[in-house]
Amino acid sequence: MLYSEIFKSIQGEGHYTGVTTVWLRFFGCNLECQGFGQDDPTDPSTYKLPYLEIPLEDITKVEDLPVFPYGCDSSYSWSKRYKHLQKKETVEEVVEKLLAQLKHENHLAFTGGEPLLKAAQKNIVKIIESLVVCIRHPMSVKRFPKITIETNGTRDLIPDLHNTIQASNTEFFFSVSPKIFGTSGEKDGIRPEVVAGYNRASSAGQLKFVCNGSDRSWDEIEDAIKQFRSAGVEYPVWIMPVGATEESQHDNAAMVAEQTMDRGYNVSARVHCYIWGNQIGT
Repeated sequence: MLYSEIFKSIQGEGHYTGVTTVWLRFFGCNLECQGFGQDDPTDPSTYKLPYLEIPLEDITKVEDLPVFPYGCDSSYSWSKRYKHLQKKETVEEVVEKLLAQLKHENHLAFTGGEPLLKAAQKNIVKIIESLVVCIRHPMSVKRFPKITIETNGTRDLIPDLHNTIQASNTEFFFSVSPKIFGTSGEKDGIRPEVVAGYNRASSAGQLKFVCNGSDRSWDEIEDAIKQFRSAGVEYPVWIMPVGATEESQHDNAAMVAEQTMDRGYNVSARVHCYIWGNQIGT
């Protein structure tokens, strides 16, 4: 299987903010979200895209890359330009690394890229099956972790993953980050019927929107929430300010927080940005 990185950090956003978490970042995504942080997210001709400009001669691993302040801050996890930096290992090798990181932690997150691409979903099922076998071993002292799946909410669950979630005794938490056009530049980022499938598989989850505080941004978010509710999605709503760095977050964090509270939603920061500057591996 192909993946970008395995690392330990905290969950920096939404419901599980501050919880120590082991992360597996898959490679590959169906969206690009290059509007994030741009002066006009709706006009690609004005985009600044540093992920396309960084010289790669001295870059040997993803951890060597700088923070991308414009566009998707994890472009390295889906751009073909960085495919040579990805890791290719068997599921068994990946599980061994996850178990080593899960020594004291009880929270595992699958992220990306997009972890619900079909190939990644198949690997998630295999990883969970392997974790079950390893943790049930008489010599194991580990607990089975709670699992978060961070997704853009546009890819249907495959039956095998749906059934695995339904049969599991652990919590599967869907952290859905729908991409609105006015902040991400993505025109087809709202798929209520897809997210309703997640909600049927697990009642634990959240809808987490990125907002720049503009009227357009809020109009799109409110419309998307109505669509999700009409489709039967009951996940609570979290709003966080756009920004891949602490500095860019400061530009509109207070305004977005006040707007969010006025509308009755939950406010999310990106705590890892404040602590580690959103460096890769955090």
